[in-house]
Amino acid sequence: MRHENRIDQLTGLHHVETNGDFYEKQSATSSLANSTMATQPLYIPVPVTIKAQLGSPTALATGAFSTTLTTLSFALMGWRGVSVTNAFIGDFFGVAGVGMFVSANWELVLGNTYAYTVFAAFGLFYAGFGFIVTPSFGVADAYGGPDSAQYNNAVGFFVLMWAVWNLFFLVGSIPLNLVYIAIFFTVQMAFTLVSVGYFLKADGLTETSIAVNKVGGGFAFASGMLGYYTVGNLMCQESIRFTFPMGDTSRPFKRVDKSAQAV
Repeated sequence: MRHENRIDQLTGLHHVETNGDFYEKQSATSSLANSTMATQPLYIPVPVTIKAQLGSPTALATGAFSTTLTTLSFALMGWRGVSVTNAFIGDFFGVAGVGMFVSANWELVLGNTYAYTVFAAFGLFYAGFGFIVTPSFGVADAYGGPDSAQYNNAVGFFVLMWAVWNLFFLVGSIPLNLVYIAIFFTVQMAFTLVSVGYFLKADGLTETSIAVNKVGGGFAFASGMLGYYTVGNLMCQESIRFTFPMGDTSRPFKRVDKSAQAV
C-alpha cells in the first residue's frame, strides 16, 4: 500500500535541518539584535506533526454507519418477514459501536470536530440500541415485555431524543454538500417516524405502527444508500483519483467569511 513507509519517513526526519533553536539563538544574541535583525531574515520554526502523515478514517466510519442502518431498515420494512432486530446485534456493537467510535477518535486527532461528533454519536447510538434489544440485558423484561406500553413509550422517547440531536447534525451539514444534507435529512425522517411508530404501538395501534415503521425504514434505507455513495466517493478519491459529484454547498458560506474578514 502507498502508506506502508510512513513511519520510516517520520523516523528519518531527524536529518532535516530546522529552525527549532531559533528562540535560543535569539536569546543568546540579544545584545547584537539590532545589527543581526537588519542583515539576517527571521524564520519562524514550524513543527513537523504526524497529522500530515495520517490517512482518513472517514470511509470506515461512513461504511459502518451505512451497513448498520441499512440492515436495520430491512427489519423496519419487514423484508422477507424479518421484524426482530436481535440478529443485527453484531452490527450494533461491533461494526458501528466499535468501528465508528474508533474512527471518530482519529477524526478528533485530525482536528475534525464535526466528523468526530457525528461518528462518535452514531456509534454510541447503535451500541445503546444494541443494549436495549439484547435479551440478556433484560431491558424489555424490566418493562413487562417488548409489547408493553411502557417499554414502547420508553424506546420511543429514546429514539425521539436522537432525532433532536440529529437535527443539529443536519444544520451543520448545510455548508458541506448536498449528499451529506440528504443523509441527515433522511436520518431525521427515519428517527422521527420510528419514534412515532413506537408511540403508536404503545397506544395499541399495532397495524398503524407497522405502516409508519415501514415508511421510516424506507428513509433509513435511502440514508444507507447515500452513505454507500459517500464511501464509493472516498475510496475512488483515494485509489484512482476520481471523485463522485457531491453537490458542494460551501461556496455561499465562503463568501460570507470573506466579507466578514474584509470588515
